[in-house]
Amino acid sequence: MTEIMDELKKAIVEGDEDLALEKLEECLNAGEKPAELLEKAVVAGINEAGQLWQENEYFLPDVILSAEAFKAVMAELGPKLAGADVKSRGTVLIGTVEGDMHDLGKSIVIAMLSSAGYQVHDLGVDVPADTFIEKTKELKPDILGLGAYMSTTMEYMRDIIQRLVDEGIRNQVKVLVGGVPTSAEFAAEIKADAWGKDALDAVEKANQLLG
Repeated sequence: MTEIMDELKKAIVEGDEDLALEKLEECLNAGEKPAELLEKAVVAGINEAGQLWQENEYFLPDVILSAEAFKAVMAELGPKLAGADVKSRGTVLIGTVEGDMHDLGKSIVIAMLSSAGYQVHDLGVDVPADTFIEKTKELKPDILGLGAYMSTTMEYMRDIIQRLVDEGIRNQVKVLVGGVPTSAEFAAEIKADAWGKDALDAVEKANQLLG
């Protein structure tokens, strides 16, 4: 990783939005590839901030600042990733389930899927089961991504998958679940097709699902 990429990563870790945008522009002007910037600086930076939070080195306000820097950089970098010469792999419809307002993990997954060549439709957070079903019928995605970041909301994933069965469309879409309280065992229990332990693994599982 180049020195300037490391400076971009550091700006995201420290939650310095203005500096992060400045370093992003410097990286792009220096000819750094958007996909490489995403993986080695942007996602690496936000992951490090999350790790610092888990280790009690960061408090919630620190993580929020890092998240804002991450989102600002992705707003600039995202269109460049979409325009990159990446073979289209498929379509993903993704959202955080009802009652859950967590956005950061989903944002990282979206960034990684986009860089891997997926067209991603983001339903946002606190998404009711009805919306997942309606949009699945409307957009006909290859993969439906369900995120839950609290143990109190993860059961909604089970409800959504059952609704897909009830509506007769379960066999038309692969279901990929993820989030802190989830596990491979939980994914198997609710009859999801795959579980992503983190953003990189989610891309790997998406690739496996679509062969």
